Amino acid sequence: MSELKVPPSDGVLPVELRSALEERYLAYALSTITQRALPDVRDGLKPVHRRVLWAMRELKLDPGAAFKKCARVVGDTIGKYHPHGDQSVYDALVRLAQDFAQRWPLVEGQGNFGNIDGDNAAAMRYTEARLTEVARLLLDGLDEDAVDYRATYDGTEKEPIVLPGAFPNLLANGSQGIAVGMATAIPPHNVAELVEASRALLANPDATTDDLLVHVKGPDFPTGGVIIDGPGGIAEAYRTGRGGFRTRARWHRDPPEGGKSWVVVITEIPWLVPKSRLVERIAELINDRKLPLVVDVRDESTEDVRLVLEPRVRTVDPIVMMESVFRLTELESRIPINMNVLVRGQTPMVLGLKDVLKQWLDHRREVIQRRAQHRLDAIVRRIEILEGLLIAFLNIDEVIRIVRQADDPKADLIAAFTLTDTQAEAILNMRLRSLAKLEEIEIRREHDKLTKEGDDLRALLGSEARQWKRVGKELDGLAKSFGPDTPLGKRRTTFEAPPAATAADVADAFVEREPITVVVSEKGWIRALKGHVADVSTLTFKADDALKLSFHAETTAKLLVVTSNGKAFTLDAAKLPGGRGAGEPVRLMVDIDEGSDVIDVFAARAGAKRLVATSDARGFLVSDDQLLSSTRKGRQVANLDGAARVVRFAPADGDTVAVVGQNRKLLLFPLAQVAEMARGRGVRLQRYKDGGLSDVKVFTLADGFSFVTNGGKTWSLKGEELRDWLGHRAESGRLPPRGFPASNTFA
Repeated sequence: MSELKVPPSDGVLPVELRSALEERYLAYALSTITQRALPDVRDGLKPVHRRVLWAMRELKLDPGAAFKKCARVVGDTIGKYHPHGDQSVYDALVRLAQDFAQRWPLVEGQGNFGNIDGDNAAAMRYTEARLTEVARLLLDGLDEDAVDYRATYDGTEKEPIVLPGAFPNLLANGSQGIAVGMATAIPPHNVAELVEASRALLANPDATTDDLLVHVKGPDFPTGGVIIDGPGGIAEAYRTGRGGFRTRARWHRDPPEGGKSWVVVITEIPWLVPKSRLVERIAELINDRKLPLVVDVRDESTEDVRLVLEPRVRTVDPIVMMESVFRLTELESRIPINMNVLVRGQTPMVLGLKDVLKQWLDHRREVIQRRAQHRLDAIVRRIEILEGLLIAFLNIDEVIRIVRQADDPKADLIAAFTLTDTQAEAILNMRLRSLAKLEEIEIRREHDKLTKEGDDLRALLGSEARQWKRVGKELDGLAKSFGPDTPLGKRRTTFEAPPAATAADVADAFVEREPITVVVSEKGWIRALKGHVADVSTLTFKADDALKLSFHAETTAKLLVVTSNGKAFTLDAAKLPGGRGAGEPVRLMVDIDEGSDVIDVFAARAGAKRLVATSDARGFLVSDDQLLSSTRKGRQVANLDGAARVVRFAPADGDTVAVVGQNRKLLLFPLAQVAEMARGRGVRLQRYKDGGLSDVKVFTLADGFSFVTNGGKTWSLKGEELRDWLGHRAESGRLPPRGFPASNTFA
């Protein structure tokens, strides 16, 4: 035997702090997970909601009954079943009654239960409540031993461990909760779709999640809205039980009236977004000039949501305007799905759509079995009594004699007619008027009816197929009550593809279009002057620096910086430093590789093309759209061999290429002979024995070929004057015409 530990004399028992903390925190965590935060997969309820509904049932607040004060419901709930704060219980009761929070409310409220603006409900002493038909379905069968009960916290009452749940409440109404180390987030769904999916699962237990998603399109929020996720993302969320849904407000464009501009009217907002906070946020963004396309927001809501957005100018595209609003406000929200639930009321697990439906159907089958067994036991007891009464009717004179003369009539009846104790007790409690002949006929009729019902129940309990068929009949009843043709069952949330507005369109919407002049120095410093400056010769630069290039653009433009190692980087013109100082180095804005130089900066033009030419006389055409990038690392455009460098990104405006080598050989050939690609080495432009490419340009042959002479004059050649230099790509060319600059460049 182990030796008993003697308690210390001072009454203080030392314990290890680590083990004590672990033990207590584990107990707290388990209590939070199982008794507060996570719903049961079978009825979709947390303990507080289950206890509220049970307390309301005990108060006989059935659908159609008179309302009672919510304070009475809260008092019974915390006094008998849920010993926590009254305000938290009342908040749970209020949420069950809010039709903008619950897709299928379980409580019908009378009074102020809050609104979609985010206003709180009135105090519990002012509001009244009763159960809805949906709650009645969840509670149906509690009197028929459908579920197990347990003692309440003080042992004076009993409460159900789980509700019978003849309604797919977990997915229909969803659930939100945060536990210790885990959380749950389940959006509401359409009951008609859940019923169809359940039918499909009954018909084929091996059905996949994709098979069920033929019926379950996605969440169905009480406030409507539009889900813009693709089918692939939705399927993955339901397959794994984790994911999210991008939900947007529903809006339309109202045509102009009375000379006023058109407006955008928002009629549905995302789930769980307070409307008043949403309006305040939009107003703040307008005041801070972060929504330049919107001039005003008005809340014209009554019982229905109606938010009006007024554009700053009539010419703006409403889609682009709304995309800019979606980016900065909760008019677009990501609603998560994390189906972390309690399985069998004990084990937290993340389940997919198929497993959730299967757990609910299995629970319904178990409830059917228990209710059938409960009814069968009652029938057996009643038939036993009826058979005893029939014996009494057949031997009425002897029964009367025994009752009148026997000292212990119960024992004598049992001995005389081989009765059970229950039968003898029923005969002794029988009234004299029950001895009438008609009563015997009624007893025989009831006996036959109960016998038939008992046989049916035994057949049901003995056949799994019949049990699943009974579950299917229950689904038929749900489909009839909550079908898509009913006002409550009609789907509110729809699915749409994202609009065609590009990210560039939306980004431009946040920038006011203004003219600027971009200035780049030889050492790679960049700045933007306000307006289109014609003369930049007076600009000052840092020591040992000078002007490299300048060009006119607008603040909404995307600037392309191209480097000698064949990379292209993208800058927002609106983010360039101002022209008062020397600007900032381009290398601080993008990650230009060590040893590479900036060879050109220009504004990207949609659809425009560039001729990329390298020092080893290879080249190809690339569009400005393919040069754009969204990261600091840029985009690799030209693949270079050895010591080759990019010489030019020449605008491809024309039909003829002019290329000159370091050997002063000039060649003109058609632009059509140059390949177009997004990235590569390109094709050979000109052939040399020694040296490489010096410069390249694209021009229109009909307009003639021009260059700047050593004296600074522009010299042009046309028609027959160009015959000596016209050829084909990859030829050597000939010496240039007299006056060609010594710099060996065209500009």
